[in-house]
Amino acid sequence: MLELSHLTKRYGDRLALDDVSFTVGAGRLTGFVGGNGAGKTTTMRIALGVLAADSGSVTVDGRPVVADDRRRFGYMPEERGLYPKMKVLEQTVYLARLHGWTPAAARRNATDLLERLGLGERLEDTVESLSLGNQQRAQIAAALVHRPDVLVLDEPFSGLDPMAVETVQAVLADAAASGAPVLFSSHQLDVVERICDDLVIIADGRIRAAGSADDLREQHGSDRWELLISGDAGWLRDRPGIRVDEFDGGWAVFEAETDGARHAVLAEAVARGDVVTFTREHTTLAQIFREVVR
Repeated sequence: MLELSHLTKRYGDRLALDDVSFTVGAGRLTGFVGGNGAGKTTTMRIALGVLAADSGSVTVDGRPVVADDRRRFGYMPEERGLYPKMKVLEQTVYLARLHGWTPAAARRNATDLLERLGLGERLEDTVESLSLGNQQRAQIAAALVHRPDVLVLDEPFSGLDPMAVETVQAVLADAAASGAPVLFSSHQLDVVERICDDLVIIADGRIRAAGSADDLREQHGSDRWELLISGDAGWLRDRPGIRVDEFDGGWAVFEAETDGARHAVLAEAVARGDVVTFTREHTTLAQIFREVVR
């Protein structure tokens, strides 16, 4: 588990991070979201030791992170950092070798990873000859080739088409399944919502919400409920403690003032005929994000 505790960071008079604390669980994909300048990259760079915090701590499995730990970290920066004139496979093998892998093992793992990322036919091409999307895949391979114990990625899905996003999702899921804590930032909230186990939302250098996706939906979810019955649902508008927001024949979306009023709706719907749907309206990550940062 990677834990960040009470991190603060100033740049002159500007407070970039204000008491930032959250955990990235082992084997879990944690999405880190926030607007431009919210503090995501600064937080990740402190976790990696690229920047020093003014105060606070970073621990892994309960102990302070030291240089030997960080050698087992995998990091993908938002700005691409590969050598443009090196060949894709050559560079990925080189990076694995820097982490202590033997030449044969480094080549096997690099080749397998690049093929999984859809670059199997581009192994002997230079990085600069690749499209931006393929350069992004190569950058992800560079972060993963040494099979890190902790993985931190800044905007890994940037510039990827939908098929490439699915490919990268699968690779990251496998990294988490091996037990690695995986922290990634993204502005693509639909992608974050689809793949992450946990969410951390930051704004103006402060954590506004953190927890499992299900817990955050429970805390910040919509109070609206959807009802679909086989008959007409017009009677719902006459129920005490109920406000109907949307209505069309046997379908309605409503808010209930109390749990009792909602339970009474379900009881009457059952008594009147077949209930097709009775569920809380799905709350998207985008809706939760707007609520907690406003």
